[in-house]
Amino acid sequence: MRGVHSAIDDLRREVFAQVARLAYEGGDYSRIDEIPYQIVPGEEARYRDNIFRERAVVVERLRLACGLPMRSAAEFGPASKGIEEASIPEKFYEPPLVNIIPFACNACPEKEIRISSNCQGCVSRPCMNVCPKKAIYIGEDRRSHIDQSKCIKCGRCLNQCPYDAISRMERPCAAACGMDAIGSDEYGRAKIDYDKCVSCGMCLVNCPFGAIADKSQIFQLIQAMRQGDKVIALVAPAFVNQFKGATPPKLKKAMRILGFSDVVEVAIGADLCTVEEAHDFLENVPKNIPWMATSCCPAWSVMAKTLYPEFSDRISMALTPMVITARLVKKDHPDARVVFVGPCAAKKLEASRRSVRSDVDFVLTFEELNGMFTAKEIDFNTITPDECDLDFTTGTASGRGFAVVGGVAGAVKEYISRLDPELEVKTEFGDGLKECKKMLLFAKKGMRDGYLLEGMACPGGCVAGAGTIAPVVQATAAVNQYAASAEIRSAGDSPLLARLKEAEK
Repeated sequence: MRGVHSAIDDLRREVFAQVARLAYEGGDYSRIDEIPYQIVPGEEARYRDNIFRERAVVVERLRLACGLPMRSAAEFGPASKGIEEASIPEKFYEPPLVNIIPFACNACPEKEIRISSNCQGCVSRPCMNVCPKKAIYIGEDRRSHIDQSKCIKCGRCLNQCPYDAISRMERPCAAACGMDAIGSDEYGRAKIDYDKCVSCGMCLVNCPFGAIADKSQIFQLIQAMRQGDKVIALVAPAFVNQFKGATPPKLKKAMRILGFSDVVEVAIGADLCTVEEAHDFLENVPKNIPWMATSCCPAWSVMAKTLYPEFSDRISMALTPMVITARLVKKDHPDARVVFVGPCAAKKLEASRRSVRSDVDFVLTFEELNGMFTAKEIDFNTITPDECDLDFTTGTASGRGFAVVGGVAGAVKEYISRLDPELEVKTEFGDGLKECKKMLLFAKKGMRDGYLLEGMACPGGCVAGAGTIAPVVQATAAVNQYAASAEIRSAGDSPLLARLKEAEK
C-alpha cells in the first residue's frame, strides 16, 4: 500500500494545509468549524457510508493536527473546542501520540483464514486432510467451510488448496505493527495497547480507511513564528526527493518564506553520532558487552529495551543525530526555538522526553511541512534562491546515508576501520520492527556476538517513515545520489568533530 497515492493521502495532506493556513491567518480560530465543510463539500459522501461520518472523521483529524485530544462519537463539542488553549507555542500535546478514530475504523477481523467461492468441492480435499484441528468441514453445497472457533490460523490449508480458494485475512494496521500492539475494543474496532506501542506510525500509513492519525505541532510552531520567535529548522537528510523540485538552496529559501530563520542539515549530527558509536563499540565489544546496537532510531531503541530489558546496556548511549544537532544549534543560538523536520513519527515521542524537550522544541514530518508549503502556495519550480540560501550546512556522505537501511551501520563500520584497520566488524540490520525482533532473538541465542546491529523501525529505513511523501524506492535512490555528491566522504573528516564533547554536555 505504501508508495501508491490514495484518497487517504489527499485527506491527510489537506488537513495539514488547512491547519497551517488557519494558524498563519490568525484571528478567530473558531473558523476551524467551517473547514470540514470545505474539505467535504456537498450532500453526498464520496468514500464512506454518509457525509456526516466523513465530516466527523475530518473534525477529529483537524483536532489531532492542532495537537488537541481526540474524542469519541459520544462526546459533544465543535471542532474548535479547546483550540484557544492550544494556540500557544509552549503547548505540548498530551499522550497518546498515535490515535485511532473509532468511528472511522472498519472493525476489520483481527486475523482469519477464509475460503472463497473459488472452492470447487474437490474429492481429494487436501485442506481437510492437513488441518490439525479438524476445523474444515464440507457443507451442503459440497464445498469446504471453516469453523472459526476451531481454526488456529496456521495456514496449512491455504498452502494446499489447488484452486487458491483459501486466503489469510488480517487487519492491515495490525499486520504492519511490529509490536503486536493492536487488538480490538468491545465493538471489534482496532485499539492500541500503549504499553507496547513505540509510535513508529506504520499502522497510520497502512490503514486503508484513514482511521489512524498522530498529533501534530504545526499549529503551535506557526504561533511561535507569528509572535516573532527565532525558529531554526533541523532537516533530516531524507528530505531529498520529498518535495518535487526542491534543491537544498530552494528548500532553504522556501523555509525562510514560511518563517524559519535558518536551516541546518541533521547529517552533521549523524556524523558526530557515527564517531561516538564507533568509540562505544571499540571500548565495549567484547570487553564489556558481546555485541552493540545503534541508537538513532527511537522506535527501535524503545522496542529493544521493552522486549529485552536485559539488553539495555547494549544499545549505544550515543545521542541521536537530532539531539546532537539541536544541542549544537542551541549553543550557537540560545534564544532560538529548534524544529526537527524529518520522516519519522517516533521522533515526536523522542522529543517529548523531558531530557530532550529543552533541546528540541517542535517536531514536524515532511508531510506536515508540505502542508505549510501548500498554505503559503510555494512552488519549487518557480522559486529562486538568494545568495544566503546557497550556504546550506551539510554533513558528509556517511551522515547523509543514515536515511537508508544499512547506512548507520555502514558509517560506523567505516570509521571503526579507520581507527583499527585490523579489526573485522560484522554488521546486520533489522529492516522493520519484525526483522529487528528476529535479529534480537538471534543475539539472545549468542549468534550475534561481536556484531554491530542496526535497528530501523520502518521497512526501508528513514526514507520509509510514516511522515514521508515520496515512494520508498525513489527516495532511497535520491538519498544515495545525494550522499554520493557530498564533498566529504567519511564522518571522521567532519569539520565539526571538535564540537562532539560540547554536544555531550
